[in-house]
Amino acid sequence: MEGASNQNFAGFPATISAMNHAYILTLSCPDRMGIVHAVSGFLLERGGNIEEAAQYNDPATGLFFMRVQFACDPVNEADLRTQLVSFAAPFHMNWNLHSTTQPMRTVILVSKEGHCLNDLLFRWKSGLLPIDIRAIVSNHREFYQLAASYNVPFHNIPVTAANKAEAEAKQYDIIQSEGAELVVLARYMQILSDDLCRKLSGRAINIHHSFLPSFKGAKPYYQAHDRGVKLIGATAHYVTADLDEGPIIEQDVARVDHSKTVDDLTTQGRDTESQVLARAVKWHSEHRVLLNGHKTVIFK
Repeated sequence: MEGASNQNFAGFPATISAMNHAYILTLSCPDRMGIVHAVSGFLLERGGNIEEAAQYNDPATGLFFMRVQFACDPVNEADLRTQLVSFAAPFHMNWNLHSTTQPMRTVILVSKEGHCLNDLLFRWKSGLLPIDIRAIVSNHREFYQLAASYNVPFHNIPVTAANKAEAEAKQYDIIQSEGAELVVLARYMQILSDDLCRKLSGRAINIHHSFLPSFKGAKPYYQAHDRGVKLIGATAHYVTADLDEGPIIEQDVARVDHSKTVDDLTTQGRDTESQVLARAVKWHSEHRVLLNGHKTVIFK
């Protein structure tokens, strides 16, 4: 069951090439015996062939999490969703069904540092991320030419203390009009309001250097150099009203030493930030991240 094979559920040769519809089912529910068997049976009865499956039961919370990617003959998706509602009810499941044929509509927010934006754009155009970047929104104009080179609409919305509510309303209008399922704060150096954080709950990813909370404020790499740090890194997390306290998706570090200059630390830090954010975006857009309270379950 775990992975693609040349056989269907019953052990007979499967006509996988004819199954041109693929879906990802993610779910969470109170843990109990027989969930994997029940999910497999539900898909089998509807002609589904499981290509990838992973599950985890959290003993601390008593919750069960599962991600299943399956292929099937063309189906009426509305009917499948209706059937899933009835199937999930006895298990008290929270579930989502996603078609793999539709890349995730994405809007990127950025300020004056473009390393993460540039990295995401390149990976997207190279076919390395299953996303569809619909717009770039910035409180500065630095990257309008970069956006144009990728044929992505660029929206410059200046933000000040006096117009923040109005600016956020414009940002949210763009996000909604583009049907964005994901919003990426690619070094967007503005604190989102509690209201906007709530509206984007579970679909906004931020990246920051892992010095937080040790080195807050301006020029963290100068502070780190002054303290002689031996590790620098980055954290990608979901955006919440608690600043930089959202559920963590990915982290990484790089070792440095006394010979490194501030510029060296900054360069290494930006590389790490770009890589960490790209992995977080990839896992989210592949529906591999499930929320578990203030933590995440990630099926890599």
